[in-house]
Amino acid sequence: MATPSEAKGSIQVIERMMSLLDVLAETNEAATLKTLSQATGLHPSTAHRILAVMAHARLVERQENSTYALGIRLLELGNIVKSRISIGAVARPFMQELHNQIGEAVNLGIRDQDDIVYVERTSSGRSLVRVVYLVGGRAPLHLTSLGKLFLASDTPAEVRAYAKRTGLPGKTEHSLTRIETLEAELATIRQTSIAYDMEEAEIGLRCVATPILDDEGKIVAGLSVSAPTDRHRDSWLALIKQTAEEISRALGYRPTAHR
Repeated sequence: MATPSEAKGSIQVIERMMSLLDVLAETNEAATLKTLSQATGLHPSTAHRILAVMAHARLVERQENSTYALGIRLLELGNIVKSRISIGAVARPFMQELHNQIGEAVNLGIRDQDDIVYVERTSSGRSLVRVVYLVGGRAPLHLTSLGKLFLASDTPAEVRAYAKRTGLPGKTEHSLTRIETLEAELATIRQTSIAYDMEEAEIGLRCVATPILDDEGKIVAGLSVSAPTDRHRDSWLALIKQTAEEISRALGYRPTAHR
């Protein structure tokens, strides 16, 4: 555990990093070490040391003439945040309407490497809280209906690479832990654009999901409904697909442009 002095020092470094980023953000052109030192009040050696760490993390870019500019990693992070916020904001009213129609939990998930991350959720109010489906919760792709949608968009080689990296761990007796079984299910999902979780992440819980597409026709999120097995209804499928299509259109997707 960090001592109070160490914690204070870490906070101070973060504050100095932010001050350097703020100056670079306000500067139209790349800035010299001298300019950054003067603008932030940092000693040149201190500024140089912090900038070196930031450059290694790609938060800043050190150019050939020893000037500094904002790094590409900030653009990457900004795009991630933008996509998550915009999709959630666009999807929220459609999700609430679907929730009102069926009375069960509606989930919105996005991919983060080998996991599905839940970014929006409407609670059914009729069942126990399940941690994996809380906003911010994560789960391996192959254990959830939402995650399978993303795996189905991968190439066979990418799916096998995922299986090798993760080992396809199981959570219940119904989990897909063999690559052959997973590949067969993904083939069906590619044909139907519908994915199921049949008590694979949690006993007694079933989910059905369908993809949300962007203006380029690429999957950017998935929409699912989760409910206890005894309350799950196949009749929800049409409503779920309709809602996902409405969200996709709101994001700019046009089916005729991607046929």
